[in-house]
Amino acid sequence: MAKLQAATVSSQIVRKRKRNSQPSNATNNKTTDPAPTEEASSTTLPTKTHDGGPKPRRTAKDDTKKPSLSRRSSTLVESTVPWPQHFNALTQAHRAINLVYTFLCTRSHLATSFENLKSTVEGHIKRELKIEDVAQIKTLIPRSINFVYADKELLQVGLLSADDGPNARQKDEFVIHEPKSQDDEDDKKEVLLFEFVDGDLKREVQHAKTGEPTKATKKLRQEELKMPVFGQAQLMKLIEKRNAKFTGAVNVYLNRCAEEKIDPVMRIQDESSNFVPTAPDSRPPTPDQIQRARLPNTIPKERKSIPEIIAEIKTQEWYTGQIVPDGHRVFDPQEPLYGDLKFQLSQDLVNALYNTRNITQLYAHQAEAINNLYDGHNVIVSTSTSSGKSLIYQVPVLHELEKDHATRAMYIFPTKALAQDQRRSLKNLLQYMPGLEVLVVETFDGDTPMADRNYIRDEGRIIFTNPDMLHITILPREDAWRTFLQNLKFVVVDELHVYNGLFGSHVAFIMRRLRRICASVGNRHVKFISCSATVANPEKHMKTIFGVDNVKLTDFDGSPSGRKEFLCWNTPFKDPGDPTSGRGDAMAESARLFCQLVLRGVRVISFCRIRKQCEVLLGAVKTELTNLKRPEVMARVMAYRGGYTPQDRRQIEREMFDGKLIGIVATSALELGVDIGSLDAVITVGFPYTIANLRQQSGRAGRRNKDSLSVLVGDCFPTDQHFMANPDEIFTKPNSELMVDLENMLCVEGHIQCAAHEMPIRPAEDTAYFGPLLLKVAEERMRKDADGFYHCNERFLPYPSKLVAIRDTEDDHFAIIDTTHGRNLVLEELEASRAFFTIYEGGIFLHQGNSYLVKVFDPDRMLAKVEYVKVDWTTQQRDYTDIDPVETEAIRRIPGSLSRAFYGPIKIQQVVYGFFKIDKRRRILDAVEVDNPPVIIFSKGMWLDVPKAALEILEQRQLNIAGAIHAAEHAVLSLMPNYVISEPGDVRTECKVATKEFAQKPTQRKRPARLTFYDAKGGASGSGISTKAFEFIDLLLKQACERLAKCHCLDGCLECCCSERCKDANQVMSKAGGEVILKSLLGWEIDIDALPWGLEETSPAGIETVVAAEEVRPARGKDLEVVEVKRENRVER
Repeated sequence: MAKLQAATVSSQIVRKRKRNSQPSNATNNKTTDPAPTEEASSTTLPTKTHDGGPKPRRTAKDDTKKPSLSRRSSTLVESTVPWPQHFNALTQAHRAINLVYTFLCTRSHLATSFENLKSTVEGHIKRELKIEDVAQIKTLIPRSINFVYADKELLQVGLLSADDGPNARQKDEFVIHEPKSQDDEDDKKEVLLFEFVDGDLKREVQHAKTGEPTKATKKLRQEELKMPVFGQAQLMKLIEKRNAKFTGAVNVYLNRCAEEKIDPVMRIQDESSNFVPTAPDSRPPTPDQIQRARLPNTIPKERKSIPEIIAEIKTQEWYTGQIVPDGHRVFDPQEPLYGDLKFQLSQDLVNALYNTRNITQLYAHQAEAINNLYDGHNVIVSTSTSSGKSLIYQVPVLHELEKDHATRAMYIFPTKALAQDQRRSLKNLLQYMPGLEVLVVETFDGDTPMADRNYIRDEGRIIFTNPDMLHITILPREDAWRTFLQNLKFVVVDELHVYNGLFGSHVAFIMRRLRRICASVGNRHVKFISCSATVANPEKHMKTIFGVDNVKLTDFDGSPSGRKEFLCWNTPFKDPGDPTSGRGDAMAESARLFCQLVLRGVRVISFCRIRKQCEVLLGAVKTELTNLKRPEVMARVMAYRGGYTPQDRRQIEREMFDGKLIGIVATSALELGVDIGSLDAVITVGFPYTIANLRQQSGRAGRRNKDSLSVLVGDCFPTDQHFMANPDEIFTKPNSELMVDLENMLCVEGHIQCAAHEMPIRPAEDTAYFGPLLLKVAEERMRKDADGFYHCNERFLPYPSKLVAIRDTEDDHFAIIDTTHGRNLVLEELEASRAFFTIYEGGIFLHQGNSYLVKVFDPDRMLAKVEYVKVDWTTQQRDYTDIDPVETEAIRRIPGSLSRAFYGPIKIQQVVYGFFKIDKRRRILDAVEVDNPPVIIFSKGMWLDVPKAALEILEQRQLNIAGAIHAAEHAVLSLMPNYVISEPGDVRTECKVATKEFAQKPTQRKRPARLTFYDAKGGASGSGISTKAFEFIDLLLKQACERLAKCHCLDGCLECCCSERCKDANQVMSKAGGEVILKSLLGWEIDIDALPWGLEETSPAGIETVVAAEEVRPARGKDLEVVEVKRENRVER
């Protein structure tokens, strides 16, 4: 039974108990020595081939060498050495500080500065509390205390506390302070900040009946509009824990001094001088600090080798064995393999390759693919990142252009950044080719000015575009593009692995429409060239996407690669020697590692899962650079993510390529093969949803044959900790196959209607392009003329392509305007669906690591006005999402059971009703109301009501109902690709703990006990994926139940009911409860006595938030027939 832990604000320690598992190495007594061993055998890099072949070699373990400052937990250490009076006084001071500090932490409006603590502590110890006393306490427990000067402005909350009034503060009470003048020196002081960093109070709430503090049961973003409370029991437990730890630390210190025969009092007075904080005006770095840092004064032009840099980092004071056991892998370098072409290249083309890229020979995979193309085949190349795939399509196109200047080529990329990158590369080549340098080679995408589009269409020889422009602009206007299409000889589709699942289905039909139009204008000789990352089925996937059979695969890699090291780097506990202190801040840990690499001349890119994390990490990097006295480096580190204006994106791309930037913080927008120059290291912050994403990101380092580094930084979530405990899976899991569904009726009909608008449909001829469903769609849903041609249905007119969305792009955007000092500049353009969850009056908006306060949010004008502020806190919205069926359109009975599955429209309502102000340690500073309108969207989906008998069993065994529903939903969702061609994220479920009604309403908001699945794409009509899954719901339930029963884990794991993509991090999960629900739905027998008992402290909260579901009725006046499913053969497909 998983513990209900969604409530805690601070980072959590996740303990997943496995049968037959090895005991976890919680302490830092042993670590892995990453020094490479030259005798080890070489192997191939997983980003090159994922075939389950030989494993990369592991670094040798050295159990004798401990981290420089690794400490065991000192709470149980005893000493026979008599305590000097000086240490008794220090213990008295520590106990008083501990008591007062813990009390102050329950008062959000009081900063724990030395001045705030001093007078109260002195009242306890009956003497003066000196800075030197605190420094000596920190000497004994250095990793448990933060004692430094901090900017006074950063500690200002800027709001009155919620405790000062009956209600939370309103958004209009935010005040922006004008910039201080030079005369206001008194307001620019830094204050001496004291903090315990070895654990935090867990957020508690008032019990609805007793009024006493009780454990919170919901995620912070879903909590009521009230400040947290803290119970006396929790306060005393934390105080006693710290006191015991300090006593143990004193005993350790006295024992060590006795062994070395040194006076402990003189020694601690001497050592504590290093921990006495100094004011900023007199803060020169001490020789000890410089020696510990060991950082070059300037960023070196020639960096050291990666093994040397890793060895230096491991000697740092803050390194406490973050590299997990067996988590340091070395991949040996690979020598190049060259090949020859079957035909002669012109001297001009040879010169261009040499002058732009210093190429004198082609790699073997390049030569093979170009030869296959020359022989008349379509080509798919599936090799690692940075293996020179772009040359495979550039050389044949330029070779053909030299022979015929009328030749046209179309390069299709999934992102605008990739298109811009390849355009720049090709133009460099053309500059060295006489006669071709004047050819028009331009991008044709949504950013292309309207005035330039006709010129590019008529004069362009090579255009760089994307599937969206081909679908919406080029194909519907085939008459205007006829000359281009008649002379089209090459269609290049790069990053083919992106076109998977529903998006892949759309692109497959777009390619068929393109082939159909080219054939109609007399061009049946178009050659298709595709490049992909390493996947399981590249040849089959290309045939499916383009509808062609003559395909040649090249999947071996002849390019060289440098030595590569991979590290699994686990975020340490707040006190590295004390696992009970909780996992530390992964962002701060990543920022520290990022800066250590950058300042040693390593060009680094760091990948984050979402946009906000990207901004938070950049802010943490800037803070770390400031702490290291290297603020001049900030200008060379930037973020790159979706939402930035096109001009900003182009500028960042240029600076990355030119080498002006040495550090980049990005989302997956740069995961694809954009050439941003040489990169030495990749830091992936948190597991990026799939192994394929991780390998793709890892491949971005080492693009120039140097040695390189890839680091996966583990966060506190269960998925991250799973891979930290099982690093082998990162390197040995096979690649998943790419799948495209060409029988998704919504997708098929949409593109057939688009094709009919481009050119009337004749089923006898066009079935070759659109498959056997064409005739059914034509006869039932299209208009037939007297000549037997079928035309677009009127409901799709006048522009069918605009009604068929091929991916979740949005036309509506909010403008984020920076009004600081009257600037009025657009910072970003934010999609409307994100706006209400990202911008709200009084909230903090992050851009390039800087904080901006939202002053005005105007939904009607679709803009927000923000001002730059200097604060050390951020905001976390509080919202709830209701996912509920609207009406029933279809019913299927589960064979052998009384339960039924339902299908129909789904309503998703999202409301942001306030936000918390949170500091960097995830502590709540304030609660603020906002009045945003709800965001309501509709989709299609299926649902199953949990039987009342299952609810009774769960209550009887005290198993959390919300966790049980969550586990059952994940188990079913993970198996959906077995029955319906889809990819993760195409179908979603409600991944949240049941939440209460809106805070101001008198009654509690309770969620129905229901498993709900809905299409994430396709708008109100859905994508058709859940429709097909509905047909196999009984098999899905059966297989999910069997998987739960067969899995040996106790609480749920990634192999049964946890999901790598769960946005709530699988924190509320009941595997046993999920099995009860699935068996009840299937009508299977449940052995109640064999079920585990749930935890009493969590079960009442879970039961209170879920109620029995009421059946959703069909539309009024509509009768539905219950479909009885009879399966003679129960074997899964």
